Amino acid sequence: MQARPQGTFYGWYIAASCFFILAFTVGIPLYAMPFYYDYFIEAFGWSRGSTTGGMAFATVLILPIAGLFVHRFSTRKLIIFGMVLWVAALNGFGLMGGSLVLYYAIWCVVQTAYVSAGPIPNQVILSQWFHRKRGTAMGIAYLGLGMGGAVSQKFIALPLIQRYGWQAALRISGFLTLALLPLLLFVVRDRPQEKGLHPDGDAIEPPEVREEPRSFGRLLRQRSFWLLAFGSFCSLGAIGSVTQHLKLMFLDKGLTEATVADTTFLLLIFSNLGRIGMGWLADRFPKKFVMVAAYLFVGLPLPMLFFADQPGIPWIFAMIYGFGLGADFMMIPLMAAELFGANSLARVMGIILPVDSIGLTLFPFVLGVMHDQLGNYNAALLMISALALIGAAAVSLLPKKSPAAAHSESTEAD
Repeated sequence: MQARPQGTFYGWYIAASCFFILAFTVGIPLYAMPFYYDYFIEAFGWSRGSTTGGMAFATVLILPIAGLFVHRFSTRKLIIFGMVLWVAALNGFGLMGGSLVLYYAIWCVVQTAYVSAGPIPNQVILSQWFHRKRGTAMGIAYLGLGMGGAVSQKFIALPLIQRYGWQAALRISGFLTLALLPLLLFVVRDRPQEKGLHPDGDAIEPPEVREEPRSFGRLLRQRSFWLLAFGSFCSLGAIGSVTQHLKLMFLDKGLTEATVADTTFLLLIFSNLGRIGMGWLADRFPKKFVMVAAYLFVGLPLPMLFFADQPGIPWIFAMIYGFGLGADFMMIPLMAAELFGANSLARVMGIILPVDSIGLTLFPFVLGVMHDQLGNYNAALLMISALALIGAAAVSLLPKKSPAAAHSESTEAD
């Protein structure tokens, strides 16, 4: 057991800060946006495909480029930049007219904000500050995403829309992001070395801190990299489809706007239970098995949406699906750090996050087009149910850990 300094390890303040960063830069704005889609459709006469296509267009255009450069900059400065972009984007949505060109352009600003202030920089910071307790730290941080998402519709978007209208509600939501500025200026630091510390507060640094980051070429030659990318692409494609279309699906079933907000709230509360439980398990059991379980929790309840108008079904769906949703995003960087090392995480996620985000946004667009053509979501639900299970199957083929890490542990044991 490594000796540790007395007192609270500063990394836990970093984890708490990431809780709020993910709440205000992912949870609140991204989970609230689908709540405005029916207002866009009604006000501007757009189709569902056009409305959900804005995120897909911006993701394909922005994220593949931005993801390749994120490792070159200070993560803290990137988050500040992304925070400012979120303010501009949400105010842009609130002020726009019926121009789809402008709408798609604002989504490009959103995706730049997302890659600058969302999961990648937070994952990189936490992977630098934690080694043995990385799963617990990620779980704490991702609670913020879940809590932000939980309150985004029921306690922020819906009350603001009812009082001020949807356009003012979007503008007000944008300025909420500025609450992060004190944390970013005075608390968050990129690495423990800036505070004279080592990961986990240990007296010595773990071997992975001294590892050289893997090159993009080396990563792309590894089977594990492609399995992780493909598996998470499929699972997040299903998740994005549900997130973007849940309100529209429920409205088609005759459910109320309040029921949508209540279901989303319950779903995201259970997502936090999933983050806590799966984060704890990921520090104690092979991360691969925890990740497969999370992906099955996402895929298996999706057919319940065929019967969403039946009593109790929305709540049962929200609890099961939400538990898996909470761990789904979080397990990707944990598995990536396990397989490729913390020092390679920015490069790994710089490729995988754009790939996943394409799935996260492309499939909702496909669902919108399918609904426009067929008049219902039946075929689309079958497609995303199969997609989620394919993702779980791909992840099940991953090794428990990288061969290099396994060899290192064997050597240390000897």
